[in-house]
Amino acid sequence: MSQIDIPSQFDVLVVGAGAAGLYTALCLPESLRVGLITKETVALSASDWAQGGIAAAVAPEDSPTLHIEDTIQAGAGLCDRTAVEFLAQHAPSCIQSLVNLGVAFDRQGQALALTLEAAHSRRRVLHAADTTGREVTTTLTTQVLRRQNIQVIQQALALSLWIEPETGHCQGISLFYQGRVTWVRAGAVVLATGGGGQVFAQTTNPAVSTGDGVAIAYRAGSILRDLEFVQFHPTALTKPGADRFLISEAVRGEGAHLIDNEGRRFAFDYHPAGELAPRDVVSRAIFSHLQRTALDLATAHVWLDMRPIPVDKIRHRFPNIIKVCQHWGVDVFHEPIPVAPAAHYWMGGIVADLMNRTNIPGLYAVGETASTGVHGANRLASNSLLECIVFGAQMGQIELENIGLPSETPVLPLRKFSPDASEWQIQRAQLEALREKLPRLVWESAGICREQSKLESAIATIESWQQDFAALPLSQFLLALRPAEPASFDLPDVERQLGLWAETRNLLDVADLILKSAAFRTESRGGHYRLDYPQPDPNWQVHTLVQTDHWWKSPLLS
Repeated sequence: MSQIDIPSQFDVLVVGAGAAGLYTALCLPESLRVGLITKETVALSASDWAQGGIAAAVAPEDSPTLHIEDTIQAGAGLCDRTAVEFLAQHAPSCIQSLVNLGVAFDRQGQALALTLEAAHSRRRVLHAADTTGREVTTTLTTQVLRRQNIQVIQQALALSLWIEPETGHCQGISLFYQGRVTWVRAGAVVLATGGGGQVFAQTTNPAVSTGDGVAIAYRAGSILRDLEFVQFHPTALTKPGADRFLISEAVRGEGAHLIDNEGRRFAFDYHPAGELAPRDVVSRAIFSHLQRTALDLATAHVWLDMRPIPVDKIRHRFPNIIKVCQHWGVDVFHEPIPVAPAAHYWMGGIVADLMNRTNIPGLYAVGETASTGVHGANRLASNSLLECIVFGAQMGQIELENIGLPSETPVLPLRKFSPDASEWQIQRAQLEALREKLPRLVWESAGICREQSKLESAIATIESWQQDFAALPLSQFLLALRPAEPASFDLPDVERQLGLWAETRNLLDVADLILKSAAFRTESRGGHYRLDYPQPDPNWQVHTLVQTDHWWKSPLLS
């Protein structure tokens, strides 16, 4: 990429260019100078991979009230009703905004086409074939690139928040960009970095989903909430060598069956709704069934049979699924698809109010990286893209102090990291080994089914890995940088190496937080299932909060 100088100050910095970041950037007042930071290119995010659609009560037979009740029912007692009401009531107008921006949702005649997904009582999921996320993010990206007030900074990695020591106000971030660490000031910072699926060995998330926003905010003193609640999608394509490609829930909504090796629809053994039970129930049904029947759980799978759906409907609704399965040698018209559960969506995150404000002044969080209370212990299908849009729209009302006043930043000399070549090889090998071992450990200890002894053992391992990581010369160099102190690196393939360092650091912190949160909550609820505490406990109908290694319970908002 060509060398682009970036300004040392913006009014607002938005970190992340999925649906939440893009829509936030578009909704911020056009009078503000906005920097939109993405660690890859603007087209690579989990939103882009979202197939099923976006939920909104727009049908005559539907209502926001029904949408609210379905969301609360799926959330297993942990949704904050005020936040859910806000989400559902704003959904129809937000859909209209997307249509006005040019998002081409499927239609039946003049009306928007709607499909059914698990745990919805009405058909309310709008879609663009089976690539809704791509349609939304492509349209939003086009609009962002037209805006004069938004500067997109690609292949830039946010390393830390820049906190003003006297006031505790977030005043910018440190960035790894064009081979250097630079510090960029802003009146406000919005974290829209998505989830952390890459902390698990099996995930439907893209490689960029390494929990960056949650980790960065945590290290700066943010309050985080409900980190133990991870939604495992029941049906990810499971073939040797293939990415864990998500086979949308809409496939089951349209009539596909889950079957085992004997061809039996086993999901009804676990829940009366069968394959249309809530996601956590279906994931555990598959996992339990495989535990009883499979030799190797890591590669085991069941089958998703699309043949009960009319051929024309499959072609019209699921062209991308047909194409991807075909690429991996599966003909969906004549044979079932091998599927197994994979980590999909993180219900917990940085505590944010209805205006996306966190406990750190000047810091906001939007989308999957935030915890607004709308998802509770288990997200209702297709509420995730909706959350990005509804809460992104709130940023239009941002009120900034000291806008346009350039701040005095001391000019500090550039520090340089120049390791010996052989010494660097050892460090890089250590980083790569940590990056590879960590997701396997978390999948085995904090995957679909959890228990205390495994969690405690994994926590001890992660803590020792964190010490190993902190002892690396590169870690000591980077962690010793003072605010506003720039740095350069004499390293081969520096972008990839610094990216590996930063993501490994974030994943270690995220793994530690998920494991400790899962050990703290001694019950089963929603996306958190404990073999040693298999039932929900009314005493645990509370949020779990964490700040600087201190965990506590917090009652629900009414």
